[in-house]
Amino acid sequence: MRIAAVRSRLERIPLSRPYAIAGGSWDAVEMVLVELEGDDGTLAYGQASPAEEVTGETAEQAARALAPTRLEWLIGRELRELEALKIELRQRIDGPATRAGLDMALHDLAAKAAGKPLVEWLGRAHGALRTSITIGLKGVPETIAEADEYAARGFALLKVKTGADIELDLERLAKLRERFGARVELRIDANQGYDLAAFRKLAARADALDLELIEQPMRPELDGELAAFASLRARLVADESVHSTRDLARLASCGSPYGGLNIKLMKSGGPGGALELARAAQAAGYRLLWGCMDESVLGIAAALHCALALRATAWLDLDGSFDLARDPFRGGFALEQDTLSTLPGAGLGAEPAP
Repeated sequence: MRIAAVRSRLERIPLSRPYAIAGGSWDAVEMVLVELEGDDGTLAYGQASPAEEVTGETAEQAARALAPTRLEWLIGRELRELEALKIELRQRIDGPATRAGLDMALHDLAAKAAGKPLVEWLGRAHGALRTSITIGLKGVPETIAEADEYAARGFALLKVKTGADIELDLERLAKLRERFGARVELRIDANQGYDLAAFRKLAARADALDLELIEQPMRPELDGELAAFASLRARLVADESVHSTRDLARLASCGSPYGGLNIKLMKSGGPGGALELARAAQAAGYRLLWGCMDESVLGIAAALHCALALRATAWLDLDGSFDLARDPFRGGFALEQDTLSTLPGAGLGAEPAP
């Protein structure tokens, strides 16, 4: 199959539930949608969801880079050249989330050409996995109310954003544990918000609060300090500290303080880059958490297909489409209570919403 046409557009989508993390707050998201058409009429889709504070690029920059006039080099190229196309993509396009939009569409098209769901084309390692759902930075009553809502919807894995106020964080977590006991698992994500003194306070309470995961508690330059908390290593997950395979060597030089890594397609340049990082991390003995930005069901589906193809995948945090006021795609995955599974159709299983 040859690529016959490339189309793209920028969309701004309101959030039905605005949220805050350590470092910012949002009430809408912008994403660039990419469409590839094969010479047999097959359509495939990708999505770029930049977050400037994480990926160093804006949606406007991604939209310019992914404009059809900038992607004419793809027209007429054979899909069997996928590996060469992925290399050329890295050379031609700056910005990991921008690359992710096109790389995702290429993988969707390749799997559709093979007549298989992407996870089967890659090689399935898991059938289905549970995902957490996220509670942003907010007060205690608001945190409890949102947790009650999610528990009623069948979610038993709660990820709580922390990192702005350690005393408030500890109070919120204590109240959640008091309310739910062992009925829910609690993960936290400080988004680099703690200093060493604050993290020591958290570490002292981690067992009593029964925290399942502690994601990126401090800035990457403080990763070496985490080596002193060896008893927490299995629960510590790196996010902002790891974007590509180059970061694995840096973590090793810091004493390998994390037991897990958060793999995100937008950080790593799409399925190709994310799988490269994930396989290297798997070989190094890390467990994998697959996360996301605010994304459509298409982007979540792409991450899910990749996650289910890696035996080291231990956790999912793929809730980025749940709070979109409208989704430009439909399908993508099946959600039963808090368990995600892929759909049987070829490719990513997502199509444009009517």
